Amino acid sequence: MKGNILIVEDDIEIATIIKDHFKREKYNVNWASSGKEGLEDFKQNSYDLIILDIMLPEMNGFDVCKNVRLLSNIPIIILSAKKDEFDKVKGLKIGADDYMVKPFSLLELEARVENAINRYKRGRNINIDNEKWYYKDGLTIIKDEMRVLINEEEVELTAKEFNLLLLLAQNEQYAFRKSELYENVWNEMNCEGNNTVTVHIKELRQKIKEDVKNPKYIQTVWGVGYKFIGERIL
Repeated sequence: MKGNILIVEDDIEIATIIKDHFKREKYNVNWASSGKEGLEDFKQNSYDLIILDIMLPEMNGFDVCKNVRLLSNIPIIILSAKKDEFDKVKGLKIGADDYMVKPFSLLELEARVENAINRYKRGRNINIDNEKWYYKDGLTIIKDEMRVLINEEEVELTAKEFNLLLLLAQNEQYAFRKSELYENVWNEMNCEGNNTVTVHIKELRQKIKEDVKNPKYIQTVWGVGYKFIGERIL
């Protein structure tokens, strides 16, 4: 197979046309009909590219793109009826790799998909050994094995604690709102009045021996949330 594609599109006719075309061209294709479904599908499966509409139920395409980009460099092609230049610029600024306007040519879409996947696969091959991250003051994150070490001693984290740490570390110096952390780690859209993130950050800090008053890794951004400030050395 040439690659794994996720289509996030609420128009059944358009989604079926795209899906059937790429299946004939020897791609594996899955389809999600809402933004929330698409984001959850992306997190649960491995893809090489996303074809993404903007006007979606439950979560719009811009929010899907922003959340995916926090987790991955997977190519994203926005395919939308919105022709305004503002929308194109917004999509590209939040991390989309390409923007096509409906109605569209299937052959042109296929060419763009093929080029984007080939670039992505080449980049992944170059960085294939770069999944063990070392930080000043003794922190090590081994992504694929879901392991964390402090001064070479194993730290026992829950899956949620590890995913929190990984998300923060993948986006160092980005100030996450608690709602963003909740959306990405718990796959829920709203944490208003919910202390789940705060409690898990507290537990995570204790386990990695973080001094809250003089943080080395996770800094509280007052009025916003948290950001990762660890100094990576390898």
